Amino acid sequence: MARIVMKFGGTSMAGIERIRSVAARIKREVEAGNEVAVVVSAMAGETDRLVNFCREASSLYDRREYDVVVSSGEQVTSGLLAIALQAVGVRARSWMGWQLPIRTSDGHGSARIAEIDTRALGAALSSGEVAVIPGFQGVAMGERVTTLGRGGSDTSAVAMAAAMQADRCDIYTDVDGVYTTDPRIVPRARKLKRVTYEEMLELASVGAKVLQTRSVGLAMKEKVRVQVLSSFLDEDGGSEPGTLIVGEEELENMEQQLITGIAHDKNDAKITLTAVLDQPGSVAAIFSPLADAGINVDMIVQNVAHSGDSTDVTFTVPTADLARSIEVLNAARERIGFIDLKHDTRVSKISVVGVGMRSHAGVAATMFQTLGERGINIQAITTSEIKVSVLIEEDYTELAVRVLHTAYGLDAEEDPA
Repeated sequence: MARIVMKFGGTSMAGIERIRSVAARIKREVEAGNEVAVVVSAMAGETDRLVNFCREASSLYDRREYDVVVSSGEQVTSGLLAIALQAVGVRARSWMGWQLPIRTSDGHGSARIAEIDTRALGAALSSGEVAVIPGFQGVAMGERVTTLGRGGSDTSAVAMAAAMQADRCDIYTDVDGVYTTDPRIVPRARKLKRVTYEEMLELASVGAKVLQTRSVGLAMKEKVRVQVLSSFLDEDGGSEPGTLIVGEEELENMEQQLITGIAHDKNDAKITLTAVLDQPGSVAAIFSPLADAGINVDMIVQNVAHSGDSTDVTFTVPTADLARSIEVLNAARERIGFIDLKHDTRVSKISVVGVGMRSHAGVAATMFQTLGERGINIQAITTSEIKVSVLIEEDYTELAVRVLHTAYGLDAEEDPA
């Protein structure tokens, strides 16, 4: 017997028929003798609808009341799923975040989970009852409802699995696992059987949309085994293996796995400040006000000085923060001492990720040579121990992903005719 947390996303909960399908899947786990807790998202599109209601009510809405409104989508699906489970003969009940409780910080709209009291939940599971828990929500001091930020249901599920000491956390979504790259761009992309926490964290942070970055970080910290599965395959009771996200010690042939995947992200904007004074403190004068404004900076390139006393500085920020970044930098123009500010949203970040980089040389050289042979210019570079990312012109995104996927030997073998 295993203790399992099953998490179902918005597309999996999109309507009563989908919810019935989820109930049937849960019933199979119960009949296999497992203890099951379920974390659910709101129906697809519902959270956006609720957010828009808040904005229409007031552009300066109270974030505490915002949390009350937007958390209601998960409350609806948790109740409906409990009803659907009862209808197929499975003992089940819904538990709101405040009933367990799931204690969080008071950062309304982006709260952090502090602790989860699992005593009542553990008793329910031991008695054979399925617990259905709304994702994305908790309760802060003062008993005010909080939400964890968009995509927070993945974090709820991983946190629940950690608190319950579950054997694994199964994340059901609209894809059947983690691939070497986006199959829509590269039809010969391969589904990976296992990925390390670090690799998944890097892939999620540079554009792979399978899991929320915060949930992967929590899984790595708490050593929660996560499995990514599709809720749209094998609904007749068959099994389709997904991708396990685990520690390096569980990864077979790690030394042979040079590159795990290629990711792309078109959600960055490039900013260049020209003729910045080339003196100590100039770079700090650029990035300190951005940090104070809560704006994350990724790639940074300081160019060769123009005439000994000035230089150009190029960096990237999330496109959603571009307007605010320009405002912050212009406000600090005198202190920074730049002449002109240029920006470009027609850029794309391409990343190669793999734990094998730690023991293999030449990964970056292969990337640069492959892109150069196709006439793709690199505008900026950033690296970590298991990742190399470059910034290129957006129009070359798909070409870059395809040629790199082939260059690193990630293409699946073609089926024999």
